Amino acid sequence: MILSRTTPPEGTVRDWLDARAASGGVAVVLPEDGQTQSWRDLRDGAQAFAAQLTAIGCGKGESVAVVAPNSFESLLAFYGALYGGFRATMINLAAGRDAIAYALDHSEARFGYVHPDCTALFDAANDAGVIALPLKGHATAQLHEIMPGDDALLMYTSGTTGRPKGVLHSHASLLAGGWTTAIAHDLGPQDRGFCVLPVYHINGLCVTVIGSLVSGGSLAIVPKFSASKFWEQADDAEITWFSVVPTIISHLLHGSAEPAAACRARMRFGRSASSALAVETQSSFEARFGIPIVETMGLTETAAQILSNPLPPGVRKIGSPGIAFGCEVDIQDGAGASVPVETEGEIVVRGPNVMRGYLKNPDATADTFRNGWLRTGDLARKDAEGYVFVTGRLKELIIKGGENIAPREVDEALYTHPDVVEAAAFARSCERYGETIEAAVRVRDGSGLTSAALLNICQERLGSFKTPDTVHFLDELPKGPSGKIQRLKLASLISADMQVTTPGK
Repeated sequence: MILSRTTPPEGTVRDWLDARAASGGVAVVLPEDGQTQSWRDLRDGAQAFAAQLTAIGCGKGESVAVVAPNSFESLLAFYGALYGGFRATMINLAAGRDAIAYALDHSEARFGYVHPDCTALFDAANDAGVIALPLKGHATAQLHEIMPGDDALLMYTSGTTGRPKGVLHSHASLLAGGWTTAIAHDLGPQDRGFCVLPVYHINGLCVTVIGSLVSGGSLAIVPKFSASKFWEQADDAEITWFSVVPTIISHLLHGSAEPAAACRARMRFGRSASSALAVETQSSFEARFGIPIVETMGLTETAAQILSNPLPPGVRKIGSPGIAFGCEVDIQDGAGASVPVETEGEIVVRGPNVMRGYLKNPDATADTFRNGWLRTGDLARKDAEGYVFVTGRLKELIIKGGENIAPREVDEALYTHPDVVEAAAFARSCERYGETIEAAVRVRDGSGLTSAALLNICQERLGSFKTPDTVHFLDELPKGPSGKIQRLKLASLISADMQVTTPGK
Protein backbone atom coordinates (compact mmCIF):
# COMPACT_ATOMS: atom_id res chain seq x y z
CA MET A 1 0.00 0.00 0.00
CA ILE A 2 1.32 3.44 -0.94
CA LEU A 3 1.17 6.39 1.41
CA SER A 4 -0.39 9.58 0.03
CA ARG A 5 0.71 12.97 1.33
CA THR A 6 -2.73 14.48 0.76
CA THR A 7 -5.21 11.70 1.58
CA PRO A 8 -5.43 9.73 4.85
CA PRO A 9 -4.73 5.97 4.64
CA GLU A 10 -7.64 3.85 3.49
CA GLY A 11 -8.59 0.42 4.78
CA THR A 12 -7.96 -1.16 8.18
CA VAL A 13 -4.90 -1.98 10.24
CA ARG A 14 -5.37 -5.59 9.10
CA ASP A 15 -5.08 -4.46 5.49
CA TRP A 16 -1.88 -2.54 6.19
CA LEU A 17 -0.29 -5.39 8.13
CA ASP A 18 -1.06 -7.80 5.30
CA ALA A 19 0.42 -5.38 2.77
CA ARG A 20 3.62 -4.93 4.78
CA ALA A 21 3.96 -8.69 5.27
CA ALA A 22 3.63 -9.18 1.52
CA SER A 23 6.31 -6.56 0.83
CA GLY A 24 8.72 -8.08 3.34
CA GLY A 25 11.51 -6.37 5.25
CA VAL A 26 12.33 -5.68 8.88
CA ALA A 27 9.54 -4.38 11.12
CA VAL A 28 11.05 -4.38 14.61
CA VAL A 29 14.56 -4.26 16.05
CA LEU A 30 15.19 -5.11 19.71
CA PRO A 31 18.47 -3.40 20.71
CA GLU A 32 18.72 -5.07 24.10
CA ASP A 33 19.13 -8.57 22.65
CA GLY A 34 19.99 -7.79 19.04
CA GLN A 35 16.94 -9.57 17.59
CA THR A 36 15.05 -8.44 14.51
CA GLN A 37 11.52 -9.35 13.49
CA SER A 38 10.11 -9.06 9.99
CA TRP A 39 6.76 -7.65 8.97
CA ARG A 40 5.72 -11.23 8.17
CA ASP A 41 6.73 -12.34 11.69
CA LEU A 42 4.67 -9.51 13.14
CA ARG A 43 1.65 -10.17 10.94
CA ASP A 44 1.73 -13.93 11.51
CA GLY A 45 1.96 -13.51 15.28
CA ALA A 46 -0.88 -11.00 15.28
CA GLN A 47 -2.98 -13.29 13.13
CA ALA A 48 -2.42 -16.22 15.51
CA PHE A 49 -3.49 -14.17 18.55
CA ALA A 50 -6.54 -12.89 16.64
CA ALA A 51 -7.55 -16.46 15.74
CA GLN A 52 -7.19 -17.59 19.34
CA LEU A 53 -9.43 -14.77 20.60
CA THR A 54 -12.00 -15.45 17.91
CA ALA A 55 -12.05 -19.20 18.62
CA ILE A 56 -12.91 -18.69 22.30
CA GLY A 57 -15.83 -16.42 21.46
CA CYS A 58 -14.48 -12.89 21.67
CA GLY A 59 -17.01 -10.72 19.86
CA LYS A 60 -16.30 -8.12 17.22
CA GLY A 61 -15.46 -4.78 18.84
CA GLU A 62 -14.98 -6.34 22.27
CA SER A 63 -12.24 -4.94 24.50
CA VAL A 64 -9.05 -6.99 24.79
CA ALA A 65 -6.70 -5.86 27.55
CA VAL A 66 -2.98 -5.52 26.82
CA VAL A 67 -0.93 -5.45 30.03
CA ALA A 68 2.67 -5.27 28.91
CA PRO A 69 5.79 -3.09 28.81
CA ASN A 70 7.40 -2.16 25.51
CA SER A 71 8.37 -5.41 23.84
CA PHE A 72 7.76 -7.47 20.74
CA GLU A 73 5.04 -9.23 22.73
CA SER A 74 3.19 -5.97 23.40
CA LEU A 75 3.21 -5.24 19.67
CA LEU A 76 1.91 -8.72 18.87
CA ALA A 77 -0.91 -8.35 21.38
CA PHE A 78 -1.85 -4.87 20.17
CA TYR A 79 -1.80 -5.77 16.49
CA GLY A 80 -3.45 -9.13 17.21
CA ALA A 81 -6.44 -7.45 18.84
CA LEU A 82 -6.84 -5.08 15.89
CA TYR A 83 -6.26 -7.80 13.32
CA GLY A 84 -9.11 -9.82 14.80
CA GLY A 85 -11.56 -6.92 14.83
CA PHE A 86 -11.32 -6.28 18.58
CA ARG A 87 -10.64 -3.15 20.61
CA ALA A 88 -7.09 -3.14 21.99
CA THR A 89 -7.27 -1.74 25.51
CA MET A 90 -3.79 -0.58 26.42
CA ILE A 91 -3.35 -0.65 30.19
CA ASN A 92 -1.23 2.11 31.69
CA LEU A 93 1.28 0.29 33.88
CA ALA A 94 2.22 3.50 35.70
CA ALA A 95 -1.34 4.42 36.64
CA GLY A 96 -1.46 2.57 39.95
CA ARG A 97 -3.55 -0.36 41.14
CA ASP A 98 -6.89 1.47 41.43
CA ALA A 99 -6.71 3.08 37.98
CA ILE A 100 -5.72 -0.24 36.38
CA ALA A 101 -8.60 -2.01 38.15
CA TYR A 102 -10.96 0.72 36.92
CA ALA A 103 -9.79 0.37 33.30
CA LEU A 104 -10.13 -3.43 33.35
CA ASP A 105 -13.64 -3.15 34.75
CA HIS A 106 -14.87 -0.13 32.79
CA SER A 107 -13.63 -1.52 29.47
CA GLU A 108 -15.61 -4.74 30.06
CA ALA A 109 -12.68 -6.76 28.80
CA ARG A 110 -13.12 -10.51 29.28
CA PHE A 111 -9.75 -11.52 27.82
CA GLY A 112 -6.31 -10.07 27.55
CA TYR A 113 -2.59 -10.59 27.20
CA VAL A 114 -0.44 -10.19 30.32
CA HIS A 115 3.33 -10.03 29.96
CA PRO A 116 5.22 -12.20 32.51
CA ASP A 117 6.77 -9.08 34.03
CA CYS A 118 3.28 -7.72 34.78
CA THR A 119 1.67 -10.75 36.38
CA ALA A 120 1.80 -9.48 39.96
CA LEU A 121 0.48 -6.05 38.99
CA PHE A 122 -2.32 -7.60 36.94
CA ASP A 123 -3.32 -10.07 39.66
CA ALA A 124 -3.52 -7.28 42.24
CA ALA A 125 -5.78 -5.15 40.03
CA ASN A 126 -7.88 -7.81 38.27
CA ASP A 127 -11.08 -7.38 40.26
CA ALA A 128 -13.03 -7.78 37.01
CA GLY A 129 -11.82 -11.35 36.43
CA VAL A 130 -10.16 -10.77 33.04
CA ILE A 131 -8.76 -14.05 31.65
CA ALA A 132 -5.11 -13.85 30.60
CA LEU A 133 -4.26 -15.68 27.39
CA PRO A 134 -0.92 -16.71 25.89
CA LEU A 135 0.08 -15.08 22.62
CA LYS A 136 0.98 -18.30 20.84
CA GLY A 137 -1.73 -20.71 19.92
CA HIS A 138 -2.81 -23.04 17.14
CA ALA A 139 -6.47 -22.11 16.95
CA THR A 140 -8.14 -21.69 13.59
CA ALA A 141 -11.16 -19.47 13.16
CA GLN A 142 -12.93 -17.35 10.59
CA LEU A 143 -12.00 -13.82 11.62
CA HIS A 144 -14.61 -11.10 11.94
CA GLU A 145 -15.08 -8.80 8.97
CA ILE A 146 -13.87 -5.31 9.84
CA MET A 147 -14.32 -1.85 8.38
CA PRO A 148 -12.27 1.37 8.73
CA GLY A 149 -14.87 2.90 11.05
CA ASP A 150 -14.87 -0.01 13.50
CA ASP A 151 -13.39 0.37 16.99
CA ALA A 152 -9.67 -0.38 17.18
CA LEU A 153 -8.28 1.25 20.34
CA LEU A 154 -9.44 2.10 23.83
CA MET A 155 -6.91 4.17 25.74
CA TYR A 156 -7.53 5.74 29.13
CA THR A 157 -6.36 9.28 29.73
CA SER A 158 -4.00 9.89 32.61
CA GLY A 159 -5.97 12.86 33.93
CA THR A 160 -4.91 14.44 37.21
CA THR A 161 -8.45 14.74 38.55
CA GLY A 162 -11.45 12.43 38.50
CA ARG A 163 -11.77 9.06 36.83
CA PRO A 164 -9.76 8.42 33.66
CA LYS A 165 -11.75 8.75 30.45
CA GLY A 166 -11.66 5.96 27.88
CA VAL A 167 -10.78 7.41 24.47
CA LEU A 168 -12.16 5.44 21.52
CA HIS A 169 -10.36 5.31 18.18
CA SER A 170 -11.31 3.52 14.98
CA HIS A 171 -9.00 1.84 12.49
CA ALA A 172 -9.35 4.95 10.32
CA SER A 173 -8.42 7.45 13.04
CA LEU A 174 -5.47 5.34 14.23
CA LEU A 175 -4.07 5.09 10.72
CA ALA A 176 -4.62 8.82 10.27
CA GLY A 177 -2.70 9.43 13.49
CA GLY A 178 0.33 7.58 12.14
CA TRP A 179 -0.12 9.33 8.81
CA THR A 180 0.07 12.86 10.28
CA THR A 181 3.49 11.94 11.70
CA ALA A 182 4.67 10.31 8.47
CA ILE A 183 3.79 13.26 6.24
CA ALA A 184 5.09 15.88 8.66
CA HIS A 185 8.47 14.16 8.95
CA ASP A 186 8.77 12.70 5.43
CA LEU A 187 9.02 9.16 6.80
CA GLY A 188 9.60 6.34 4.34
CA PRO A 189 10.77 2.71 4.11
CA GLN A 190 14.37 3.78 4.73
CA ASP A 191 13.56 5.22 8.17
CA ARG A 192 13.77 3.52 11.55
CA GLY A 193 12.19 5.18 14.58
CA PHE A 194 13.23 4.68 18.19
CA CYS A 195 10.37 3.82 20.56
CA VAL A 196 11.43 4.61 24.13
CA LEU A 197 8.04 5.98 25.20
CA PRO A 198 5.52 3.42 26.48
CA VAL A 199 3.18 1.98 23.87
CA TYR A 200 0.34 2.27 26.38
CA HIS A 201 0.63 6.03 25.77
CA ILE A 202 -0.68 7.57 22.55
CA ASN A 203 2.68 9.12 21.60
CA GLY A 204 4.59 5.84 21.72
CA LEU A 205 1.75 3.94 20.07
CA CYS A 206 0.67 6.19 17.21
CA VAL A 207 3.84 8.11 16.41
CA THR A 208 6.43 5.33 16.31
CA VAL A 209 4.35 2.15 16.02
CA ILE A 210 1.56 3.22 13.63
CA GLY A 211 3.88 5.77 12.01
CA SER A 212 6.19 2.93 11.01
CA LEU A 213 3.28 0.82 9.75
CA VAL A 214 1.90 3.45 7.38
CA SER A 215 5.32 4.69 6.21
CA GLY A 216 6.67 1.20 5.58
CA GLY A 217 9.69 1.84 7.77
CA SER A 218 10.68 0.04 10.95
CA LEU A 219 11.17 0.75 14.63
CA ALA A 220 13.56 -0.12 17.40
CA ILE A 221 11.86 -0.68 20.74
CA VAL A 222 13.23 -0.90 24.29
CA PRO A 223 11.35 -1.55 27.55
CA LYS A 224 12.06 1.94 28.86
CA PHE A 225 14.20 5.01 28.34
CA SER A 226 17.75 4.98 29.70
CA ALA A 227 19.84 8.15 29.47
CA SER A 228 23.07 6.16 29.82
CA LYS A 229 22.13 3.63 27.10
CA PHE A 230 20.13 5.83 24.69
CA TRP A 231 22.87 6.80 22.25
CA GLU A 232 24.48 3.34 22.24
CA GLN A 233 21.11 1.69 21.58
CA ALA A 234 20.32 4.23 18.87
CA ASP A 235 23.64 3.48 17.18
CA ASP A 236 23.32 -0.31 17.46
CA ALA A 237 19.80 -0.23 16.02
CA GLU A 238 20.75 2.24 13.26
CA ILE A 239 17.80 4.53 13.94
CA THR A 240 17.19 7.63 11.83
CA TRP A 241 14.77 9.47 14.14
CA PHE A 242 13.32 9.36 17.63
CA SER A 243 10.24 10.63 19.42
CA VAL A 244 10.56 11.67 23.07
CA VAL A 245 9.23 14.19 25.58
CA PRO A 246 10.92 17.34 26.93
CA THR A 247 12.07 15.69 30.16
CA ILE A 248 13.97 13.07 28.15
CA ILE A 249 15.62 15.75 26.02
CA SER A 250 16.65 17.52 29.22
CA HIS A 251 18.06 14.31 30.73
CA LEU A 252 20.08 13.59 27.57
CA LEU A 253 21.35 17.16 27.55
CA HIS A 254 22.51 16.93 31.18
CA GLY A 255 23.93 13.41 30.80
CA SER A 256 27.52 12.51 30.00
CA ALA A 257 26.83 10.10 27.12
CA GLU A 258 27.54 11.23 23.56
CA PRO A 259 26.34 9.77 20.26
CA ALA A 260 28.96 8.14 18.07
CA ALA A 261 29.89 9.95 14.88
CA ALA A 262 28.03 7.39 12.76
CA CYS A 263 24.93 7.80 14.93
CA ARG A 264 24.98 11.60 14.54
CA ALA A 265 25.41 11.30 10.78
CA ARG A 266 22.52 8.83 10.48
CA MET A 267 20.08 10.76 12.70
CA ARG A 268 17.73 12.94 10.67
CA PHE A 269 15.92 14.52 13.62
CA GLY A 270 14.56 14.10 17.09
CA ARG A 271 10.94 14.79 17.86
CA SER A 272 9.51 16.35 21.02
CA ALA A 273 5.88 16.14 22.11
CA SER A 274 3.44 15.69 25.03
CA SER A 275 4.30 19.01 26.69
CA ALA A 276 6.00 22.29 25.84
CA LEU A 277 9.75 22.16 25.20
CA ALA A 278 11.70 24.96 26.86
CA VAL A 279 13.45 27.20 24.34
CA GLU A 280 16.74 27.04 26.23
CA THR A 281 16.64 23.24 26.40
CA GLN A 282 16.04 22.88 22.66
CA SER A 283 18.76 25.36 21.72
CA SER A 284 21.32 23.77 24.06
CA PHE A 285 20.53 20.23 22.84
CA GLU A 286 20.97 21.17 19.21
CA ALA A 287 24.20 23.05 19.93
CA ARG A 288 25.70 20.10 21.81
CA PHE A 289 24.59 17.15 19.68
CA GLY A 290 24.09 18.71 16.26
CA ILE A 291 20.72 16.95 15.88
CA PRO A 292 17.68 19.09 15.04
CA ILE A 293 14.72 18.83 17.39
CA VAL A 294 11.27 19.14 15.84
CA GLU A 295 8.73 20.30 18.39
CA THR A 296 5.22 18.92 17.91
CA MET A 297 1.92 18.69 19.75
CA GLY A 298 -0.72 15.99 20.05
CA LEU A 299 -3.42 14.50 22.25
CA THR A 300 -4.79 11.08 23.10
CA GLU A 301 -8.06 12.26 21.56
CA THR A 302 -6.37 13.00 18.21
CA ALA A 303 -4.31 9.80 17.88
CA ALA A 304 -1.26 11.88 18.77
CA GLN A 305 -0.02 14.61 16.45
CA ILE A 306 -1.96 17.70 15.41
CA LEU A 307 0.90 20.18 15.00
CA SER A 308 4.52 19.91 13.92
CA ASN A 309 7.34 22.15 12.86
CA PRO A 310 8.60 21.37 9.36
CA LEU A 311 11.86 19.48 9.01
CA PRO A 312 14.98 21.46 8.12
CA PRO A 313 15.43 23.32 5.84
CA GLY A 314 11.83 24.32 6.49
CA VAL A 315 11.21 27.03 9.07
CA ARG A 316 11.27 25.73 12.63
CA LYS A 317 10.08 28.32 15.11
CA ILE A 318 11.56 27.52 18.48
CA GLY A 319 8.90 27.88 21.16
CA SER A 320 6.12 26.77 18.81
CA PRO A 321 4.84 23.20 18.21
CA GLY A 322 4.40 24.24 14.59
CA ILE A 323 1.62 24.10 12.02
CA ALA A 324 -1.17 21.63 11.27
CA PHE A 325 -0.47 18.49 9.24
CA GLY A 326 -3.31 16.25 8.09
CA CYS A 327 -5.97 18.04 10.15
CA GLU A 328 -7.40 21.51 10.76
CA VAL A 329 -6.34 23.52 13.81
CA ASP A 330 -8.05 26.75 14.80
CA ILE A 331 -7.87 29.18 17.72
CA GLN A 332 -11.33 30.05 19.03
CA ASP A 333 -12.91 32.12 21.77
CA GLY A 334 -15.33 30.82 24.40
CA ALA A 335 -18.26 31.10 21.97
CA GLY A 336 -16.59 29.07 19.23
CA ALA A 337 -15.60 31.95 16.95
CA SER A 338 -12.15 32.13 15.38
CA VAL A 339 -9.98 34.82 16.96
CA PRO A 340 -7.70 37.20 15.04
CA VAL A 341 -4.02 36.48 14.41
CA GLU A 342 -1.84 36.84 17.54
CA THR A 343 -4.91 36.71 19.81
CA GLU A 344 -5.10 34.14 22.59
CA GLY A 345 -7.85 31.54 22.51
CA GLU A 346 -8.41 27.81 22.79
CA ILE A 347 -6.87 25.32 20.36
CA VAL A 348 -9.56 23.28 18.58
CA VAL A 349 -9.07 20.45 16.07
CA ARG A 350 -11.03 18.55 13.44
CA GLY A 351 -9.87 15.92 10.99
CA PRO A 352 -9.58 12.19 10.28
CA ASN A 353 -7.39 11.54 13.34
CA VAL A 354 -9.97 12.75 15.89
CA MET A 355 -11.45 10.19 18.30
CA ARG A 356 -14.95 8.75 18.08
CA GLY A 357 -15.67 9.79 21.67
CA TYR A 358 -15.31 8.66 25.28
CA LEU A 359 -16.51 5.17 26.17
CA LYS A 360 -19.78 5.19 28.15
CA ASN A 361 -19.45 8.93 28.79
CA PRO A 362 -21.76 10.85 26.44
CA ASP A 363 -21.72 13.98 28.60
CA ALA A 364 -17.92 14.28 28.47
CA THR A 365 -18.00 13.59 24.73
CA ALA A 366 -20.60 16.32 24.19
CA ASP A 367 -18.61 18.79 26.31
CA THR A 368 -15.44 18.11 24.32
CA PHE A 369 -16.95 18.74 20.89
CA ARG A 370 -18.40 22.05 19.70
CA ASN A 371 -19.70 22.55 16.17
CA GLY A 372 -17.64 19.60 14.95
CA TRP A 373 -14.41 20.83 16.55
CA LEU A 374 -12.64 19.00 19.37
CA ARG A 375 -11.76 21.38 22.19
CA THR A 376 -8.28 20.69 23.57
CA GLY A 377 -8.31 22.86 26.68
CA ASP A 378 -4.99 24.41 25.58
CA LEU A 379 -4.59 28.16 25.25
CA ALA A 380 -2.55 29.53 22.37
CA ARG A 381 -2.15 32.19 19.71
CA LYS A 382 -1.44 31.72 16.00
CA ASP A 383 0.87 33.92 13.97
CA ALA A 384 0.35 35.10 10.40
CA GLU A 385 2.17 32.05 9.00
CA GLY A 386 -0.03 29.57 10.86
CA TYR A 387 2.45 28.64 13.60
CA VAL A 388 0.78 28.03 16.95
CA PHE A 389 2.32 29.27 20.20
CA VAL A 390 0.92 27.56 23.28
CA THR A 391 0.46 29.87 26.23
CA GLY A 392 -0.97 27.48 28.81
CA ARG A 393 -3.72 25.11 29.86
CA LEU A 394 -7.15 26.37 30.84
CA LYS A 395 -6.98 24.18 33.96
CA GLU A 396 -3.38 25.13 34.79
CA LEU A 397 -3.61 28.90 34.57
CA ILE A 398 -2.50 30.67 37.74
CA ILE A 399 -4.91 33.49 38.54
CA LYS A 400 -3.07 35.87 40.85
CA GLY A 401 -4.96 38.96 41.88
CA GLY A 402 -7.29 38.52 38.93
CA GLU A 403 -4.41 38.34 36.44
CA ASN A 404 -3.91 35.21 34.33
CA ILE A 405 -0.34 33.87 34.48
CA ALA A 406 0.77 31.01 32.24
CA PRO A 407 2.99 28.64 34.25
CA ARG A 408 5.09 28.03 31.14
CA GLU A 409 6.47 31.58 31.38
CA VAL A 410 7.94 30.75 34.77
CA ASP A 411 9.16 27.34 33.59
CA GLU A 412 11.03 28.98 30.70
CA ALA A 413 12.80 31.37 33.06
CA LEU A 414 13.89 28.56 35.39
CA TYR A 415 15.19 26.44 32.51
CA THR A 416 17.61 29.19 31.50
CA HIS A 417 19.89 28.08 34.33
CA PRO A 418 22.06 25.22 32.98
CA ASP A 419 21.75 23.17 36.19
CA VAL A 420 17.94 22.89 35.99
CA VAL A 421 16.89 19.51 34.60
CA GLU A 422 13.15 19.71 35.35
CA ALA A 423 10.99 22.68 36.30
CA ALA A 424 7.30 23.40 36.83
CA ALA A 425 5.48 26.38 38.27
CA PHE A 426 2.13 25.84 39.98
CA ALA A 427 -0.62 27.66 41.86
CA ARG A 428 -1.02 27.79 45.63
CA SER A 429 -4.22 29.06 47.25
CA CYS A 430 -3.67 32.44 48.87
CA GLU A 431 -6.01 34.66 50.92
CA ARG A 432 -4.49 37.88 49.61
CA TYR A 433 -4.31 37.12 45.87
CA GLY A 434 -6.61 34.12 45.49
CA GLU A 435 -3.66 32.20 44.09
CA THR A 436 0.07 32.75 44.25
CA ILE A 437 3.00 31.18 42.40
CA GLU A 438 5.36 28.48 43.56
CA ALA A 439 7.74 26.31 41.56
CA ALA A 440 9.51 22.98 41.84
CA VAL A 441 12.78 22.05 40.19
CA ARG A 442 15.12 19.13 39.86
CA VAL A 443 18.77 20.04 39.34
CA ARG A 444 21.76 18.08 38.08
CA ASP A 445 23.69 15.96 40.57
CA GLY A 446 26.32 17.91 42.47
CA SER A 447 24.80 21.30 41.75
CA GLY A 448 25.13 24.00 44.37
CA LEU A 449 22.25 26.01 42.94
CA THR A 450 20.13 27.88 45.49
CA SER A 451 16.55 29.04 45.48
CA ALA A 452 17.77 32.64 45.79
CA ALA A 453 19.67 32.34 42.50
CA LEU A 454 16.60 31.00 40.69
CA LEU A 455 14.35 33.66 42.18
CA ASN A 456 16.78 36.32 40.97
CA ILE A 457 16.58 34.90 37.44
CA CYS A 458 12.78 35.04 37.55
CA GLN A 459 12.86 38.58 38.96
CA GLU A 460 15.08 39.76 36.11
CA ARG A 461 13.10 38.02 33.37
CA LEU A 462 9.52 38.19 34.61
CA GLY A 463 9.30 40.98 37.15
CA SER A 464 8.12 40.77 40.75
CA PHE A 465 4.48 39.91 40.09
CA LYS A 466 5.25 36.72 38.14
CA THR A 467 8.21 35.61 40.25
CA PRO A 468 7.44 32.58 42.44
CA ASP A 469 7.22 33.08 46.17
CA THR A 470 9.09 29.83 46.68
CA VAL A 471 11.19 27.37 44.71
CA HIS A 472 11.23 23.77 45.99
CA PHE A 473 14.06 21.38 45.13
CA LEU A 474 12.83 17.82 44.54
CA ASP A 475 14.65 14.60 43.66
CA GLU A 476 12.00 13.96 41.01
CA LEU A 477 8.94 15.83 39.76
CA PRO A 478 5.73 13.78 39.40
CA LYS A 479 5.16 12.55 35.87
CA GLY A 480 2.58 10.68 33.83
CA PRO A 481 3.32 7.60 31.70
CA SER A 482 4.73 9.64 28.84
CA GLY A 483 7.16 11.54 31.06
CA LYS A 484 5.03 14.68 31.10
CA ILE A 485 5.35 16.59 34.37
CA GLN A 486 2.04 16.56 36.26
CA ARG A 487 1.88 20.16 37.34
CA LEU A 488 -1.50 19.90 39.05
CA LYS A 489 -0.17 17.34 41.54
CA LEU A 490 2.58 19.56 42.88
CA ALA A 491 0.54 21.65 45.31
CA SER A 492 -0.75 18.57 47.11
CA LEU A 493 2.61 16.81 46.93
CA ILE A 494 4.42 19.77 48.46
CA SER A 495 2.72 20.89 51.65
CA ALA A 496 2.32 24.61 52.10
CA ASP A 497 4.57 24.70 55.15
CA MET A 498 7.36 22.55 53.64
CA GLN A 499 10.75 24.05 54.12
CA VAL A 500 12.52 25.25 50.97
CA THR A 501 15.47 22.97 50.42
CA THR A 502 18.60 23.42 48.35
CA PRO A 503 20.87 20.69 47.06
CA GLY A 504 23.25 19.34 49.66
CA LYS A 505 21.36 20.88 52.59
